Amino acid sequence: MTKLAIGSLVGGLLIFIWQFLSWSMLNTHGANYQYTENQDAIMEALNANLSEDGGYMIPNMAPDATKEQQEAYMAESEGKPWVTINYHKAWNTNMGMNMFRGFVANVVAAFLLAWLLMQFREVDLITGLKAGLAVGATGYLVISYINSVWFETSSIGYLIDTIVQWGLCGIWLGFWLGRK
Repeated sequence: MTKLAIGSLVGGLLIFIWQFLSWSMLNTHGANYQYTENQDAIMEALNANLSEDGGYMIPNMAPDATKEQQEAYMAESEGKPWVTINYHKAWNTNMGMNMFRGFVANVVAAFLLAWLLMQFREVDLITGLKAGLAVGATGYLVISYINSVWFETSSIGYLIDTIVQWGLCGIWLGFWLGRK
């Protein structure tokens, strides 16, 4: 149990450190968060027209649209601009709780990989690396990559994250759990 706990904590910490570097100093996700000089005018329009925090896709149909209205909407929208928005009425710069939640999620994810590795007959660096990359690739393909397909965004930063953080975690767990 101690091996699992220490492996999970260190694995979660490795993932957390990589995420910090990736999102801050290395800016691997910069393609998804571009700057526009028109941001003040855009924010003014959003503030005037959105009353609730939430995710929006614009243009969009009313939830109660009929099948005919949906078909007309799709035909009418073809080739026109569209946008997805995550809107919040107030900027919150207190990142402490978000970072704590992220760290806990990373430890839980590392725990799941460690538990999986402990089901193997033998664990070593290579097995840990392969299992870590397989687990990371599964998450990347069904979440980040699929979102990039549908919303036409870059997923390169997430792919880099997948390889580095799950590779590091897998190597660590392969080493730690493989010790006799």
